[in-house]
Amino acid sequence: MSHGKKDILLILHNIRSVHNVGSIFRTADGAGVEKLYLVGHTPTPIDRFGRARKDLAKVALGAEVSVSWEYHKTISPLIRKLRKEGVGVVAVEQDERSVNYKTFKTKKPVALILGNEVTGIPKKVLALCDAIVEIPMRGKKESLNVSVVAGIVLFELV
Repeated sequence: MSHGKKDILLILHNIRSVHNVGSIFRTADGAGVEKLYLVGHTPTPIDRFGRARKDLAKVALGAEVSVSWEYHKTISPLIRKLRKEGVGVVAVEQDERSVNYKTFKTKKPVALILGNEVTGIPKKVLALCDAIVEIPMRGKKESLNVSVVAGIVLFELV
Protein backbone atom coordinates (compact mmCIF):
# COMPACT_ATOMS: atom_id res chain seq x y z
CA MET A 1 0.00 0.00 0.00
CA SER A 2 1.55 3.30 -0.95
CA HIS A 3 0.75 6.51 0.84
CA GLY A 4 1.99 10.03 0.24
CA LYS A 5 3.26 12.25 3.02
CA LYS A 6 -0.16 13.87 3.47
CA ASP A 7 -1.85 10.56 4.16
CA ILE A 8 -0.43 9.46 7.53
CA LEU A 9 -0.98 11.06 10.93
CA LEU A 10 0.07 9.77 14.35
CA ILE A 11 -1.79 10.17 17.63
CA LEU A 12 0.32 9.55 20.75
CA HIS A 13 -2.16 8.93 23.56
CA ASN A 14 -0.85 9.20 27.15
CA ILE A 15 2.66 8.05 26.30
CA ARG A 16 4.79 8.64 29.41
CA SER A 17 8.40 8.43 28.22
CA VAL A 18 10.03 11.54 26.79
CA HIS A 19 12.55 9.24 25.07
CA ASN A 20 9.79 7.23 23.38
CA VAL A 21 8.17 10.44 22.13
CA GLY A 22 11.52 11.73 20.82
CA SER A 23 12.17 8.43 19.07
CA ILE A 24 8.69 8.45 17.51
CA PHE A 25 9.26 12.00 16.20
CA ARG A 26 12.45 10.80 14.52
CA THR A 27 10.73 7.73 13.03
CA ALA A 28 7.75 9.84 11.91
CA ASP A 29 10.13 12.18 10.08
CA GLY A 30 11.80 9.25 8.33
CA ALA A 31 8.45 7.74 7.32
CA GLY A 32 7.02 11.05 6.04
CA VAL A 33 4.27 11.46 8.63
CA GLU A 34 2.31 14.67 8.07
CA LYS A 35 1.53 15.47 11.72
CA LEU A 36 1.76 14.15 15.27
CA TYR A 37 -1.06 14.73 17.73
CA LEU A 38 0.23 14.59 21.31
CA VAL A 39 -2.64 13.79 23.66
CA GLY A 40 -3.17 13.72 27.42
CA HIS A 41 0.01 13.08 29.43
CA THR A 42 2.22 12.73 26.33
CA PRO A 43 5.27 15.04 26.64
CA THR A 44 5.53 17.74 23.98
CA PRO A 45 8.71 19.26 22.47
CA ILE A 46 7.92 22.49 24.36
CA ASP A 47 7.42 22.30 28.14
CA ARG A 48 4.66 24.09 30.05
CA PHE A 49 6.95 27.13 30.48
CA GLY A 50 7.46 27.47 26.71
CA ARG A 51 11.00 26.08 26.70
CA ALA A 52 12.30 23.45 24.30
CA ARG A 53 12.67 20.06 26.00
CA LYS A 54 16.34 19.13 25.65
CA ASP A 55 15.70 15.50 26.68
CA LEU A 56 13.18 15.05 23.85
CA ALA A 57 15.29 16.96 21.32
CA LYS A 58 18.35 14.81 22.11
CA VAL A 59 16.48 11.68 20.94
CA ALA A 60 14.48 13.32 18.13
CA LEU A 61 17.60 14.85 16.52
CA GLY A 62 15.70 17.82 15.06
CA ALA A 63 12.58 15.91 13.99
CA GLU A 64 10.66 17.71 16.75
CA VAL A 65 11.14 20.83 14.60
CA SER A 66 10.66 19.28 11.13
CA VAL A 67 7.50 17.29 11.92
CA SER A 68 4.33 19.29 12.55
CA TRP A 69 2.62 18.56 15.89
CA GLU A 70 -0.14 19.81 18.12
CA TYR A 71 -1.28 19.06 21.64
CA HIS A 72 -4.79 17.97 22.66
CA LYS A 73 -5.93 17.47 26.25
CA THR A 74 -8.41 14.71 25.37
CA ILE A 75 -8.62 12.24 22.50
CA SER A 76 -12.36 11.81 21.78
CA PRO A 77 -12.95 15.27 20.21
CA LEU A 78 -9.77 14.82 18.11
CA ILE A 79 -10.95 11.44 16.80
CA ARG A 80 -14.38 12.89 15.93
CA LYS A 81 -12.75 15.85 14.14
CA LEU A 82 -10.42 13.63 12.09
CA ARG A 83 -13.21 11.21 11.14
CA LYS A 84 -15.38 14.16 10.04
CA GLU A 85 -12.45 15.23 7.79
CA GLY A 86 -12.44 11.79 6.13
CA VAL A 87 -9.46 10.36 7.99
CA GLY A 88 -9.59 6.70 9.03
CA VAL A 89 -8.66 6.28 12.71
CA VAL A 90 -6.73 3.09 13.42
CA ALA A 91 -5.55 1.91 16.83
CA VAL A 92 -2.38 -0.15 17.11
CA GLU A 93 -3.30 -2.48 19.97
CA GLN A 94 -3.86 -6.11 20.90
CA ASP A 95 -7.60 -6.69 20.99
CA GLU A 96 -10.11 -9.35 19.98
CA ARG A 97 -11.14 -7.08 17.06
CA SER A 98 -7.59 -6.46 15.83
CA VAL A 99 -6.24 -7.64 12.48
CA ASN A 100 -2.65 -8.30 11.47
CA TYR A 101 -1.05 -4.95 10.54
CA LYS A 102 0.36 -6.54 7.35
CA THR A 103 -3.12 -7.34 6.02
CA PHE A 104 -4.67 -3.96 6.83
CA LYS A 105 -5.63 -1.94 3.74
CA THR A 106 -7.14 1.51 3.39
CA LYS A 107 -7.71 3.94 0.55
CA LYS A 108 -8.21 7.03 2.70
CA PRO A 109 -5.78 9.02 4.85
CA VAL A 110 -5.13 7.33 8.18
CA ALA A 111 -4.37 8.42 11.76
CA LEU A 112 -2.64 5.72 13.80
CA ILE A 113 -3.14 5.77 17.58
CA LEU A 114 -0.27 4.57 19.78
CA GLY A 115 -1.06 4.20 23.48
CA ASN A 116 0.45 4.18 26.93
CA GLU A 117 3.48 1.94 27.45
CA VAL A 118 1.83 -0.05 30.27
CA THR A 119 -1.94 0.24 29.90
CA GLY A 120 -2.21 0.58 26.12
CA ILE A 121 -5.25 2.19 24.52
CA PRO A 122 -8.43 2.28 26.65
CA LYS A 123 -11.46 0.26 25.44
CA LYS A 124 -13.55 3.44 25.18
CA VAL A 125 -10.99 4.85 22.71
CA LEU A 126 -10.82 1.57 20.76
CA ALA A 127 -14.62 1.78 20.38
CA LEU A 128 -14.21 5.09 18.49
CA CYS A 129 -11.74 3.64 15.96
CA ASP A 130 -12.46 2.48 12.42
CA ALA A 131 -10.03 -0.43 12.80
CA ILE A 132 -7.52 -1.98 15.20
CA VAL A 133 -4.27 -3.51 13.99
CA GLU A 134 -1.65 -5.51 15.87
CA ILE A 135 1.79 -6.94 15.32
CA PRO A 136 1.74 -10.72 15.91
CA MET A 137 4.01 -11.72 18.82
CA ARG A 138 6.01 -14.96 18.83
CA GLY A 139 7.94 -14.79 22.09
CA LYS A 140 7.15 -14.82 25.79
CA LYS A 141 6.81 -11.03 26.03
CA GLU A 142 3.42 -10.02 24.66
CA SER A 143 4.42 -6.52 23.62
CA LEU A 144 7.07 -4.31 22.05
CA ASN A 145 8.30 -0.84 23.00
CA VAL A 146 5.88 1.75 21.62
CA SER A 147 8.61 3.48 19.58
CA VAL A 148 9.53 0.14 17.95
CA VAL A 149 5.84 -0.46 17.17
CA ALA A 150 5.68 2.98 15.52
CA GLY A 151 8.58 2.11 13.23
CA ILE A 152 7.25 -1.30 12.22
CA VAL A 153 3.71 -0.13 11.43
CA LEU A 154 4.66 3.18 9.80
CA PHE A 155 7.16 1.62 7.42
CA GLU A 156 4.67 -1.12 6.48
CA LEU A 157 2.16 1.63 5.57
CA VAL A 158 4.63 3.62 3.48
